[in-house]
Amino acid sequence: MANVYSRTTPLASPVNAHIAPEDSRSLRLKAATRDSHGALDKRIMAGDIFADRSNFARFLRVQYRFHRSIDALYANPALDALLPDLGERRRLTQVARDLQDLEQTLPAADIAPLPSDLELPAALGWLYVAEGSNLGGTILYKMAAKLGLDRDFGARHLAAHPDGAARHWREFTAALDAVPLSAEQEQQVIDAADAAFRSVHGHVEVEFA
Repeated sequence: MANVYSRTTPLASPVNAHIAPEDSRSLRLKAATRDSHGALDKRIMAGDIFADRSNFARFLRVQYRFHRSIDALYANPALDALLPDLGERRRLTQVARDLQDLEQTLPAADIAPLPSDLELPAALGWLYVAEGSNLGGTILYKMAAKLGLDRDFGARHLAAHPDGAARHWREFTAALDAVPLSAEQEQQVIDAADAAFRSVHGHVEVEFA
């Protein structure tokens, strides 16, 4: 099963022809977060999220927790100036509607969300994980069809952008790679992305306990 937080699964690779230099920030992030990303992959796969709508609803609750934690970043004018169509990329409302479709209550706000003025390197790391999940989500969208879910009911947040998921991802990573950062800030981006993967893993442990 392809994981929603994976942007380079075997199933997704044919459409993910992201052309980037070997030393690009996005590829360095991929390499540096391989362990935390892989651990999350395995944990979500163990949840068998397409076994039935009940399991899928647990996954939606994980998604809601994560997107609630980062939602304020999408309203940051400084980030919006650096990253294309940032405000249009937010998905919290879509996840909430998916949960409502399945007659689920929204998870309690038990963890403080990230502030909208989070320092730039950290914000880039968290958004890298969120935007990567958009591309992986297109695979899960197709798999959700067997549960009778689609862009109008229960799986709207997984549906591809009208311009295409691959293009949407390339536009994001091109902008991400172009942001000038110091060596210290580069490490902060990596640390934040790793923290984001581990945060989602924590949400999975809560919802699939």
